[in-house]
Amino acid sequence: MKNLKIAVLSGDGIGPEVTQQAVKVLKAVQEVYGHSFEFTEALVGAIAIDKTGNPLPDETLELCKNTDAVLFGAIGDPKYDNNPDAKVRPEQGLLKLRKELGLFANIRPIKAYNTLLDNSPLKRNIIEGTDMEIYRELTGGIYFGERKLSEDGTVASDLCEYSQVEIERMAHLAFKAAQKRRKKVTLVDKANVLETSRLWRRVVTNLAKEYPDVALDFLFVDNAAMQMILSPTQFDVILTENLFGDIISDEGSVIGGSIGLLASASVGYENALFEPIHGSFPQGKGKDIANPIAAILSAAMLLDHFGLNEEAEVIRIAVDKSLESNIVTPDLNSIRNFGTNYVGDYIANAILNLDENTYINFENIKIGKSIII
Repeated sequence: MKNLKIAVLSGDGIGPEVTQQAVKVLKAVQEVYGHSFEFTEALVGAIAIDKTGNPLPDETLELCKNTDAVLFGAIGDPKYDNNPDAKVRPEQGLLKLRKELGLFANIRPIKAYNTLLDNSPLKRNIIEGTDMEIYRELTGGIYFGERKLSEDGTVASDLCEYSQVEIERMAHLAFKAAQKRRKKVTLVDKANVLETSRLWRRVVTNLAKEYPDVALDFLFVDNAAMQMILSPTQFDVILTENLFGDIISDEGSVIGGSIGLLASASVGYENALFEPIHGSFPQGKGKDIANPIAAILSAAMLLDHFGLNEEAEVIRIAVDKSLESNIVTPDLNSIRNFGTNYVGDYIANAILNLDENTYINFENIKIGKSIII
């Protein structure tokens, strides 16, 4: 039996709706396997600004530091997003949380589901078989560098800075992940122009000698963005810096046919946070149309992080059943039109009522595969 304390930061927009479904699914896992998951909710983002003036209240940060994991929803609100003069913004809360918890690595799986190949704007023959993970550095680079604005407001700059230590700790994670997958790492950079990228390339090339069983190649970020569309099946593990990873991983959402399918994990040496990569989608708030699958798959990544591989795989099996049965939200099927809560209920019930003959080969789970007999 596993005891986990989980901080639930639902955030803004559709965040509370999709996070509720992830919690529902985790409670189903808890019931089936006899674990003890303790959920504690806290404020973050625009709702936290509205209530406290702070996008990351001290109470929220303290909770996150004293729990095993954070389940995160989404942040953002038009009244802040559309106001260039806003001094306090929802995103500041997430950036500070990542920094305070030491979450230096973001991991984003991208997969083409067979049942959804026709949902992608890309051709079936291009995306079929796509299965990659993007390892994005999360607490360095231009997002955390010094910002300057001239007194007259006509000149601005943002500093992009990286250290060897920051690069090495990311590269180790990426290479270790590749060893359990198809043994290939692609470093995405802009080494023909940027000094920080040249440092990334030197450090990663040197570190690759410690992983002789993993092939390493390089792509400039502009070419990588094109290759993600033209030939995504070539990628196994992508390793990149903060800004490039942010863009490349969002681009990858077109492969699956909906950004509502993409989960992520942000990890450090002591803490971990799990969240869907989609935004707060304020236009969909309260309409029961938000796709909860990314949040639910983020919960599966949470279980993987704590070694609960069977439980995580059961969630993925239940999600696959939902997709195969076309029990999906309007972004994936506008005709059948199932709601957020209905899809969450279906997946949770699938976990509670697993076929007794379902058998999972755990040796294959360890290398990222499952065999259902």
